[in-house]
Amino acid sequence: TTSRPRPRTHISSMNSRGIVAITDPRRPIGDGDVQRALESARIVNVPNNREVIHVVPRYYVVDGQDHVIDPTGMYGSRLDVETHVVTSSAGALNNLVQCVEGAGVRVESLILEPLASAEAVLSDEEMRQGVALIDIGGGTTDIAVFVDGAVTHTAVLPIGGVHMTRDLVVALRVPQPSAEQAKKRFGHVIPSFVEEDEQVELEAFGSDGNKYASRRFMAQVLQARTEELLELALAEIKRGTDPEMLSAGVVLAGGASGMAGIDMLASDVLGLPARIGRPRHLAGLSDILHDPAYATSVGLLKWALKEQEIMFRSSSVPVPALGGVMKRLAHLMRLILPQ
Repeated sequence: TTSRPRPRTHISSMNSRGIVAITDPRRPIGDGDVQRALESARIVNVPNNREVIHVVPRYYVVDGQDHVIDPTGMYGSRLDVETHVVTSSAGALNNLVQCVEGAGVRVESLILEPLASAEAVLSDEEMRQGVALIDIGGGTTDIAVFVDGAVTHTAVLPIGGVHMTRDLVVALRVPQPSAEQAKKRFGHVIPSFVEEDEQVELEAFGSDGNKYASRRFMAQVLQARTEELLELALAEIKRGTDPEMLSAGVVLAGGASGMAGIDMLASDVLGLPARIGRPRHLAGLSDILHDPAYATSVGLLKWALKEQEIMFRSSSVPVPALGGVMKRLAHLMRLILPQ
C-alpha cells in the first residue's frame, strides 16, 4: 500500500486582469503603460500571510483587440493585460531566503521551479500548441500548463522521488541510501517490461548486510506511486485547461523522470503524448547537463539571461553594479547557453 501525503498550500496561483487607461491616445503605447497594466493586475485579494512572487503576462488587449503579444508601439485608449499570478506563503519565502543568505549567497529574486524548468526543456511550438510540464523533484512535483504560448496554471504537489524511495525502503526493508541507488540503477515503472526472474543485489538491514530482491517487484512498487502522482497531476492539469487542448501532451523533467518507462506510463495514465524533457541548445558542459535532473538549474540560467516582462519579488537590499565576479558568471552562462 502507499500513503497519500497531506496537501500543502505554500504555492498557489490565479489568473488576473489588469486594466489601465492610456492618457494620450495620440501617442503609441510605451513600456510605462505596460508596467502600469502589470501593476494593476498585481492588485489581487491576497491574505496578509501570502506574498506575490510572479505576475506573468499571458496576453494583452488593446481597445478590444484580443491576444496581443506585445502592445508597445500600438495606439489605443485602453490597455488590458491577462496575467498569471503566483503567490506563496510569506513565512515559507522568508525561511527560504534566510536559509540561502545564511550560506553567504544574496537572493535577488525568486522564480517558481516549473517556470524555470520550462525555459530549459519546452519548445516555443509546444507552448503554442498546448503542453503541460511535470517536474518530478525530490519532495514535490511541480506543474505548469501552457496554452497558446502562455502559462495558464501552475501547481505544486507534495509528492516526489523521495516518496518513491521511501516506498522501496518499506517494501524491501533496506536502508534509504540503498533504496535510492536501486531506484536510480534498476528503477522501472512498467513491471511487464522486466524479466520475472531478474534479481538485484542490495545492501540491507540485518546480520547478512546484503540481500537479493526481485526487480519486477521493485517495478510494481514504483509503478503504484508513479500512477498516483500522475493521477494527481492530471487533476491539476484539468484545473488549468481541458487536456484535449494540450496537443503537445506532457513533458516530464526532474530527477525521478529518469526512471525507465515513465514516459510510456505517463502517456497511458494521462491519455496524452509524453516525452522526457532534457535541457537543449547547450555548449561546453552539455554532456553533463543533458539530463532531466538539471532542467531547473539550466532554466534558472536561461531565465537570468532572458529579458522577461515578469515582476519579481526583489530583495530589499539595493542591487550593486555588475562587478567582476558577476561579469565572469554572466560570461560563463553565455558559454553554456549560446544565443
